[in-house]
Amino acid sequence: MRAQKPDTTKREKTRDSTLSTELTAGEADADRPRDRLIERLKLNLGFTTLTLGGGVLVDYAMYDQDSASREQFHLASIGKLRDWRFLLGGTFKTKRPFTWQAGIMYDQLTGKWLFRQTGFMISVPEIDSHFFIGRAKEGFSLNKVMTGYDGWTMERLPFTDATIPLLADGIKWLGYAPSSHLFWNLGVFTDWLSEGQTFSSYNHQLVVRAGWAPMDSESTGTLLHIGLNFRAGDVNADSLLLRSKPEAFPAPYFVNTGKFPAGSAWTAGPELYYRPGSLLLGTEYYWQKVRSPQTGNPWFYGGNFVVTWLPTGEVRSYNRAGSYFRGIVPTKSVIAGGPGAWETVLNVSYTNLTNSIVQGGVFWRVTPMINWYLTDNLRLEFAYGYGSLDRFALLGRTMFFQSRFQFEL
Repeated sequence: MRAQKPDTTKREKTRDSTLSTELTAGEADADRPRDRLIERLKLNLGFTTLTLGGGVLVDYAMYDQDSASREQFHLASIGKLRDWRFLLGGTFKTKRPFTWQAGIMYDQLTGKWLFRQTGFMISVPEIDSHFFIGRAKEGFSLNKVMTGYDGWTMERLPFTDATIPLLADGIKWLGYAPSSHLFWNLGVFTDWLSEGQTFSSYNHQLVVRAGWAPMDSESTGTLLHIGLNFRAGDVNADSLLLRSKPEAFPAPYFVNTGKFPAGSAWTAGPELYYRPGSLLLGTEYYWQKVRSPQTGNPWFYGGNFVVTWLPTGEVRSYNRAGSYFRGIVPTKSVIAGGPGAWETVLNVSYTNLTNSIVQGGVFWRVTPMINWYLTDNLRLEFAYGYGSLDRFALLGRTMFFQSRFQFEL
């Protein structure tokens, strides 16, 4: 479901992931591209359609640490199930586009099945808008908004992982005005239903994301994306915990403030992406101010710079309504006798959670990696990372050797 309906050719070349976390309900029944190993199950229940999907991620990581890094953490080479989820979605038989989706994920940390992106989306094309109610991403940061199955790196920015909750319950107003190329996301959220969930770190929050995105088209040519983000929230139980892993899921939390007293926090920053065809360049950088008189009202900040290139000629498409990039569809998949799609990536990230008496650590990492999209729903990833952590009065250096198997419906 988009603000403008693309032609059939574009629909064949465009990938609307069933695991989309920005327009969950809106894309639950989107057309899928060809050359898939397994097709999703689609049913017509009369009052609504029903589409069944899912996904699995399996990670493996090895490490090479210097002496200071070994004093900070003991890192053991390990393979681990990263994500396992099922999704149900569909379109109600109404005159106005009205869709729904429910996501159920197995949480490795708690050993429980949990509801993830779940809710309803209604389209209001008269004002170039969609309205969502339910549980989903807040809408802060393009990198955070994209589903993890579509991202160019294995993990999102460590800074936004530390400071922005994974999910939230509330209402969002999303839009894209084609004539002016302006986009917006306004969300209001509360923890009435999510109290006690691992992602529930705020009682309520307001999120605004807006910007300008002129483009030749969603799936070809040149595109420029300029956005600004702002969020403010009331901290749950007057205690805040900020922490993030070093872009490696099997690893421990490298940066970690521990719980410290806090009443509220606001976060803001820009995002900038440029796509001249098969090349993509982007950067995001954010600052967070925490109201915590006991710890000196600390500032935290971080972001990244990334460049990706698809030598096999594919172009990473863009979702106008949600203002984020989609995953890659190979021009000719391996099962069709082609090479699939190959993507080279260089990502540099920085996270600073040390300020005043809060000593969460400073971490940066440089990551060259390769993504191989064998088909639309089968992907292999290979990454090398060199990271530096300043924490525990030590400066440790770590090399990361990672791989991932990804399959989705």
